[in-house]
Amino acid sequence: MRTDNAYEWQRLYEAAILETDRSRLPELIAAAQAAIDERSEKLQLVREGKASGSTAGDGIADEKQAIEDALGGLRILSKEIY
Repeated sequence: MRTDNAYEWQRLYEAAILETDRSRLPELIAAAQAAIDERSEKLQLVREGKASGSTAGDGIADEKQAIEDALGGLRILSKEIY
């Protein structure tokens, strides 16, 4: 079962992708990256059985794929601004 904050990283990612003010992009990309990294660590702990949370059948694979896709989007966005 997905909790409301399971995809907090996604809101930050979307804010970065949709931002039109290029001067704000580095800050938004960094915030999205940090949130993705934090969530990835939590998912890894759940996978290893070291944290409570979703089980393998609760969409972890789907979220991990969404994270991979988002990371690809952030890499492209970063290349465009630097």
